[in-house]
Amino acid sequence: MSEILSQDEIDALLSALSGEEIKPEQATGTKKPDERHKKIRVYDFRRPNKFSKEQIHAIQAIHENYARLLATYLSAHLRTVVHINVHSVEQLTYEEFIRSLPNPTIMNIFQMNPLEGNAVLEINPIIVFTLIDRLFGGPGKAPDKTRDLTDIERVVIERVMNRSLDILKEAWDNIIQIKPKLEFIEMNPLFTQIVSPTEMVVLVSFRAQLGDNEGLLNLCFPFLVLEPIINKLSAHYWFAGTAKEVTQDVIQRTIDRVEKASLNISVMLGKTDIRVGELLELQPGDVIMLDRKVNHPVEILVGSKKKFLGRPGVTGSKMAVQITSVVKEGDEEDE
Repeated sequence: MSEILSQDEIDALLSALSGEEIKPEQATGTKKPDERHKKIRVYDFRRPNKFSKEQIHAIQAIHENYARLLATYLSAHLRTVVHINVHSVEQLTYEEFIRSLPNPTIMNIFQMNPLEGNAVLEINPIIVFTLIDRLFGGPGKAPDKTRDLTDIERVVIERVMNRSLDILKEAWDNIIQIKPKLEFIEMNPLFTQIVSPTEMVVLVSFRAQLGDNEGLLNLCFPFLVLEPIINKLSAHYWFAGTAKEVTQDVIQRTIDRVEKASLNISVMLGKTDIRVGELLELQPGDVIMLDRKVNHPVEILVGSKKKFLGRPGVTGSKMAVQITSVVKEGDEEDE
């Protein structure tokens, strides 16, 4: 079957017969894409990108581990549930970082020896005052208005920050062994010019939740500080570091953390079944018969599992229990 021409193709052939030049795309009815519409990548020479995407991903991986370690420490220290997650990792100028912060805020300036220069750990005042209230025995409530830290509050926060920087050291161990040292705490961001305003920095933002209060933590690393180890900030180097052999120091740190964990211990004197009517008729001085004899050992529970057997008694004016044996995994004890 012969091909049927479209009206555009017929017009193109008539134009060619009249002496006008015909273009191949006109005869076939196709058009070339307009070369003028090309994808253009915008580049700002005033804020050049110093960190590659791979390096940004490596920094994010480091600080996701840091967020987990810091949340574990604060949860145990404050005895409440603390959630910390990496919110974003981006590069910007130091001036843009400073302008994005509230005033006042808590700016912790610290060194990263052997790296030269300073970095910043900024914490939203809501999180800081919630932490302080919790450490002082309160429910963890932030004040309605932000104020300056008192001398006692500053000492308490310095201790918490020093421990937070020790945890940062652990998070960076796969890349470089650093010794962070807190230099000073400042509440006015405009007074913390650690680098020039146009210097590029990498900003790691965390979203932290302590009880009902939520706020941001920001770690700011100037490019000049990380420049000596910039080649180590890669996925290959990071995964190679995480696969290294576990040292005795790492084992000891893990043991120390486990030893600090708090567990509920309870003693079960015995069991019995009574009717609701009997329960309602109980009076002071009534005796409830249990299924365990006086000379039999009682069960000592750690959490919800039976771990020890012991004898009840008193120490001074307080009730106590003496552990007589350990219940090993797989032992069968008569209930």
